[in-house]
Amino acid sequence: MNLCDRETLRALLGRHGFHFSKSMGQNFLTDPAVPAEIAAASRADRNCGVLEIGPGVGCLTAELAGRAGKVVSIELDKKLLPVLGETMAPYDNVEIVPGDALKLDLQALAAEKFAGLRPLVCANLPYNITTPVLTKLVEAACFESITVLLQKEVARRLAARQGSSGGGAFTLWLQYHMETEVLFDVTAEKFFPAPKVDSAVLRCVRREKPAVEVEDETFFFRCVRGAFLLRRKTLANSLSAALPEIGKEQIQAAMTSLGLPEGVRGEKLTLQDFAALAGFLGETVNGPARGPAPTERL
Repeated sequence: MNLCDRETLRALLGRHGFHFSKSMGQNFLTDPAVPAEIAAASRADRNCGVLEIGPGVGCLTAELAGRAGKVVSIELDKKLLPVLGETMAPYDNVEIVPGDALKLDLQALAAEKFAGLRPLVCANLPYNITTPVLTKLVEAACFESITVLLQKEVARRLAARQGSSGGGAFTLWLQYHMETEVLFDVTAEKFFPAPKVDSAVLRCVRREKPAVEVEDETFFFRCVRGAFLLRRKTLANSLSAALPEIGKEQIQAAMTSLGLPEGVRGEKLTLQDFAALAGFLGETVNGPARGPAPTERL
């Protein structure tokens, strides 16, 4: 069965009485070359266990099954479960897990399902859950790589060069933990129904250690988030609003000591810059034991 053929898709979905849900961001691939390229980009082999989120009708799942030792696909939409029961029947190394990926313990799931295998992630992610899903996958700290199809603009932002205007607080958080790279674009007409924007494949590879060494990770990310709190303002103004316990004069003094221009904005700093700044300011204030990933609308 060609799961990327539009007529086959219509017949399959009609047979099961399936209707698309806009709230779930359901867009199925219709070019068979794309799921094949995404699966190849994941670099999965028989020694790997691949976690997929949102398999749809299973076109990417099938490609992954031909490469990986095992594929576990989490599907939230109960109406797709009988569809996947039909399309994935030929693959004995595929398991469909009903549920919400944002509520499941992904670390425990990987440990249970992928014993003896190297865990990876490969998925066509719904646009509306990109940030929380990536955060959860990175914080699970058990996946060697994450290869995902995302909105093109978001993928570009998450792989933006540090110190450029293309990134944000979440970009830096992700690049602190992972090496990121945009591999290729996928145009809107290769989906059914077609979304309003193009997509791109982002590959994230876990670093052996964080990109920079910091004394206090929580305070470090308070500084990163604070620098983007008032994005149109200068770094000093934005940080003074985010760190009220530190005076603006102290922030400016720290910037001067580190050779940062007085009018610089947070987007111009690299992770190394933030590590130095947080180390300097950290002598003035201590943050809580641990903080969450920076969040922003992508």
